Amino acid sequence: MPSSALREAMTPSRRASAAHDMNVLARFLGMRDVPELTRTALDRLLGHGQADVMVLFGGSILAGGDVLAQAMRDDVARTYVIAGGAGHTTQTFRSRVRELAPDVTFADDAPEADVFAAYLEARHGLEPDLLERSSTNCGNNVTCLLDLLRERDVPCSSIIMAQDATMQRRMDATLRRFAPDVTPVSFATYEVSVVVGEGGLAVADPPLGMWDVDRYLELLMGEVPRLTDDAGGYGPNGKGYLAHVDVPAEVGEAFGRLLEARPDAVRRADAAYASVRGPAAT
Repeated sequence: MPSSALREAMTPSRRASAAHDMNVLARFLGMRDVPELTRTALDRLLGHGQADVMVLFGGSILAGGDVLAQAMRDDVARTYVIAGGAGHTTQTFRSRVRELAPDVTFADDAPEADVFAAYLEARHGLEPDLLERSSTNCGNNVTCLLDLLRERDVPCSSIIMAQDATMQRRMDATLRRFAPDVTPVSFATYEVSVVVGEGGLAVADPPLGMWDVDRYLELLMGEVPRLTDDAGGYGPNGKGYLAHVDVPAEVGEAFGRLLEARPDAVRRADAAYASVRGPAAT
């Protein structure tokens, strides 16, 4: 999946640097607290082989449904949840699922949780325990999830969170902000590398539903200002939506070089999907 905008905006000598810098951001953002989502790995991390809850968030690409299915088969949690209502990318997600998985059926206005549940049933014959359909953005994915777990009296001392790799670190910081007594286990739904191909930059071995490179760049770059704990960020020194995150110098430098090459690529929040309570729109 080559990138037209990146090809036009960068000279050939800058493409290798851009690929490197995108991968620096990706490694930072795409948290995985365990190398694989197995009971053995969880036992090493938590001291026991099952988390109380695993949640797949609706912002993920479609490959997230396969991650959840494998986790359910491996019995890594006691309760499985898919969280996601309708936000600014939901219609695009519905269209993408219909393109990639035409055997999966769902209503035209289905929230993201229902779309993923339909995929999980059609492709894997599995059904989650709970669906959270109220959230509209990355931040209230967490607060609405916590509300649902409390309403259903579901124990949640530990939660495996599976989100799109670009947003995984922010999900971790959001949970630490709103539920500091809960142990988060981050597991980004994919790990990819950007490489220089004949047509420009491309994602090597893209997982199902992977973003095109331009959109992937926008998602990566949009996270760094949000995670930076200053007056403009989402941390305690800014809007207060997240727990503090340390952004390494290497990440800031990579972001700066990419911003110089593509100043238009920083993704803005969409106020139409902001929360009344808690974090603003993604």
